[in-house]
Amino acid sequence: MRKHLKNKSKWNAIKGVGAFLILLILFGVNYYCTQPPVKRVAAVDVRDPKATEVVHVAQGDITGVVNEDRQVEVFAGVPYAKAPVGDLRWKEPQEAESWDGVKACDTYGPMAMQKTSAIWYSSLSKILGTHDYRFSLNDQYKDDVSEDCLYLNVYRPADYDGEPLPVVFFVHGGSLTTGYSYYTEYRGESFAEKDVIFVNFAYRLGIFGYMANEELAAESPNGTTGNYGLLDQIMALKWVHENIGAFGGDPDNITIAGESAGSSSVNALCVSPLTEGLFVRAIAESSGIAAKKPYHTFREMDEALDTGREILAEFGASNVSDLRKIDANKLVTTTSQNSDMCVDGYAIAEQPYLTYEKGENHEQALLNGSNLKEADAFLLDTEATKENYEELLEPILGDLSPKAIELLPPGAVERDSYFIIDPKGEAKGSLNFIYSDAWFSYSHNVWSKYMEQQGRPVYQYFFTKTNKYLSNNHAGEMVYAYGNLDYHPGMYDESDYALSEKMQTYWTNFAKTGDPNKGSDSGISLEEWPLWNSADDKLLELNDEIRLIDNPYHELNAIIDEYQNTQ
Repeated sequence: MRKHLKNKSKWNAIKGVGAFLILLILFGVNYYCTQPPVKRVAAVDVRDPKATEVVHVAQGDITGVVNEDRQVEVFAGVPYAKAPVGDLRWKEPQEAESWDGVKACDTYGPMAMQKTSAIWYSSLSKILGTHDYRFSLNDQYKDDVSEDCLYLNVYRPADYDGEPLPVVFFVHGGSLTTGYSYYTEYRGESFAEKDVIFVNFAYRLGIFGYMANEELAAESPNGTTGNYGLLDQIMALKWVHENIGAFGGDPDNITIAGESAGSSSVNALCVSPLTEGLFVRAIAESSGIAAKKPYHTFREMDEALDTGREILAEFGASNVSDLRKIDANKLVTTTSQNSDMCVDGYAIAEQPYLTYEKGENHEQALLNGSNLKEADAFLLDTEATKENYEELLEPILGDLSPKAIELLPPGAVERDSYFIIDPKGEAKGSLNFIYSDAWFSYSHNVWSKYMEQQGRPVYQYFFTKTNKYLSNNHAGEMVYAYGNLDYHPGMYDESDYALSEKMQTYWTNFAKTGDPNKGSDSGISLEEWPLWNSADDKLLELNDEIRLIDNPYHELNAIIDEYQNTQ
């Protein structure tokens, strides 16, 4: 009897495992057969939206659509260059083709080619990471991803008929490998409601945007390779400078802005000889490449060319012509890293810090800064103990790692929160603090010092506000600065909206006048934001209480300076 029961139990277990495997197979087949359709995203969440009046740009006539409260007009998916496909893959962007009739610009253009996550994985990330998952039948689709991605979006106040308005030209982040123009964190309705025209756009990413190759340089009339995504940004900026007047914008009052890799790109635009006269100010959030040896988003040309040769070998290609014949969906699977700009002698003429030392950078004023927990998400799978702490610091501080440990020993810094899968360790808080500075905040200290030396206005912030969404991690400030809290219902409270209103006012004032304290007649009471100077090194803390604080990285920055000067 016991043997019979044992065999029966074993058989039941086998049947259970078999049933589970069959269920998994059926789930997989169902997932494959019922994947949501690919579609482009509507410019406004309104059924049958009202079209705008016709606007004439260099390539032809366009219309946009009016948003739900009739306060903002959105012109989405406006071509600013030819599709970089076929023979135009890995070439400088070409001027957009003209069209006949009136083009309806009511839908955002596709995302640039990039690796995308399965919908179930994205949903899980929202549940466990940002806690912002909401089930909706309206979002059961996959975003269109294409090489044909060079489109921009313009947000302007509806029915405006006054003096030309200031313009913000925004470069999205994403390590130069991911991202798209219509991400809800930096849509432009709120700026348009404050009489600032807002422009964002897509540009080539990853292998399509930043691969370098000697053959490509030889075929280029400008001898360039490795900066195709940056050249797209420059083409978009030129298009805006030439056409924004048709939307009521002032081509002589353009502020370029960006976050993360977008901020590094802004830094590159500031030193590029191709952008002189195209903008007047810069807003930079959480990255830059003005250090002598930037920690990311920038590499030596030799390294870029080595990667280019690896790509040829990876895909079994003999030359660029062979690579151009390979489907984009295959190329995007590359294991190589193409997430950096380089000195190509055309888009970037020399190491950016040299341009700053000569005072030949273009921005006449700078608003910039970073967040408290910039690096924490990038280190969430790293355990930092007393034993491995120094080893973990060596990639960013080399032989000066012991000096940093003396300043910030294990346990000297503790975070108010960690990601759920973070293995932590007794040195984790200190490690996160140091990397947050080196990878992100330090670049703004360098950039700000150059502006100060040149006698140009510079303002520096430090975002520390906590919330249920991104909190004060990397990118957490964007949704406040660009006024998009409403896209995340339940994640923010009244204190968040109050801070967002003030940050929007600082940002739009700066776009209007070059001074975040002046330009608004909204009646909002702002705390004075003084010019930054290196002697005091005070930052404007953005939190429930807005106040000046000592730069928390002041002593650490001196150690990083010392390390940089040995490179």
